[in-house]
Amino acid sequence: MVNMRLSNITKKYGKIFAADGFNLDVEDGEYVTILGPTGAGKTTILKIIAGLIDQDSGEVYIGERCVDDLPPENREIALLTQGYSLFPHMNVWENTIFAPTVHGWNEKKIEVIGKEMLNMVRLMDRVDAYPRELSGGMKQRNALARALASNAKVLLLDEPLRALDARLRIDLRYELRRLVKDLGITTIHVTHDQEEALTISDKIVVMRKGKVEQVGNPYEIFERPTNIFVAHFVGEANFVEVVITKKSSDKMEMIDRSGRTIISKPQDFDVGKKVIVGIKTEHTAIEKGEKPGTNTFLGKIQRIMFLGKYVSIEVKLEEGKKLHVKIPTSIGTAFKENMLVTVIFAPDRLFIFDYPEKGLEKELEVE
Repeated sequence: MVNMRLSNITKKYGKIFAADGFNLDVEDGEYVTILGPTGAGKTTILKIIAGLIDQDSGEVYIGERCVDDLPPENREIALLTQGYSLFPHMNVWENTIFAPTVHGWNEKKIEVIGKEMLNMVRLMDRVDAYPRELSGGMKQRNALARALASNAKVLLLDEPLRALDARLRIDLRYELRRLVKDLGITTIHVTHDQEEALTISDKIVVMRKGKVEQVGNPYEIFERPTNIFVAHFVGEANFVEVVITKKSSDKMEMIDRSGRTIISKPQDFDVGKKVIVGIKTEHTAIEKGEKPGTNTFLGKIQRIMFLGKYVSIEVKLEEGKKLHVKIPTSIGTAFKENMLVTVIFAPDRLFIFDYPEKGLEKELEVE
């Protein structure tokens, strides 16, 4: 096992920052996910760690050693890229055991590790197939098996499950975490899939436009976002612009643009300050008809989307603003489009954020 540290990494392409003062500490054997939208700079960070591209400034440490001057082959890192990079003249078995063979492991050890990896990715029945004979998902599984069999101290995974079908992707995410944990490999896994990040990570790094937005465990990232972008990107959220009108020891009162009163737990903001109130769609309630009171928003249902165990309901308020609610399907079937409903914000579930300099819409942009 090995720890890693990225210190103030910067990489610029023209006027675009792929990494902008990026800092990250990874503990021995930790499973870290870098989560962010397309173009955030996630793959660039992996390539800098692997030594495939040079950063403009900053340092990469593996263990206690700065590895900036080391070539990729000497960094003891395995990188699984989005392009798979399988050897076309080798079959599934030969691709999988390539690194152990090059390293001169004994035949028995090679056979054991090869079978274990291919059983994990469910390719034992295709050991004689060549890359040209495999589907995209099979190629990705073969590349994953090869990376895991390399005996590297650090494993870098760039969207390793993206080409797999939904059921296999869910199964493999747990198997992948179990295996690297059993092998004690320090792992950095890049993805834009929020559910994937939340279910497999020890630590999540939320990234946008080359910058780190927040670092924390899955619970902290989902339940305690530090800014508007994280609150909305990791699980959808509703946001309302308000002004704080009153504070006491047990509550804080606010008023929105339409004169609605919103109450939350007391927080460290001054009376008169303009802020943003946020709440996850999963924590937003909905009831039929008009239900007057605080933290309530009257509107009509515009759209209902079936999501399997859940339904997502879009409600349009009188002033045109839209709110979203995510509730179990068993409850959601009672609601219909054009129905008059009341959306309710639970006071103890509210996030309060400083009003963004460039406005709410700009803060929610992913690119």
